[in-house]
Amino acid sequence: MTNSSNSVLYVGVTSSLLHRVWQHKHKTFPQSFTSKYSCNKLVYYKFFPRIEEAIAEEKRIKAGSRKKKIAMVNMLNSNWADLYDILK
Repeated sequence: MTNSSNSVLYVGVTSSLLHRVWQHKHKTFPQSFTSKYSCNKLVYYKFFPRIEEAIAEEKRIKAGSRKKKIAMVNMLNSNWADLYDILK
């Protein structure tokens, strides 16, 4: 997820993507990173059959550089459009 200017990147894992993105967009948790930095735009996602695989991928992405994260988004979503509505 990112903010409106694409200057902040947030990586997370969830078992319910639509619900979790909705929470980010509505700042359900005011003290969270995504609320603090207004990360309300879903620009990249990937589904996994097992939560363990998702967690491993989250750790791999978080360990990577910002440049690598930007490249990942650009491969899937070069316009950095909000993908939330596509999922609904």
